[in-house]
Amino acid sequence: MSECYVIEVSSQTAGIVVRDTGGYAFFAASHRFHALEGQVFRNAREAERAARRLVTGQDLQLAS
Repeated sequence: MSECYVIEVSSQTAGIVVRDTGGYAFFAASHRFHALEGQVFRNAREAERAARRLVTGQDLQLAS
């Protein structure tokens, strides 16, 4: 059984994360969040924070 979560930022769907052996893989829902496509995060909360940083223009180097 897979675990997946929808990531939303400011009422906009950023994408989904799906649990994998190495963490949670991000799949972008729109071009705006394509920079996160394929990144693996430790948990869904970390992926949400990365999506929020992307929207606010903060440095993405801390995201993965």
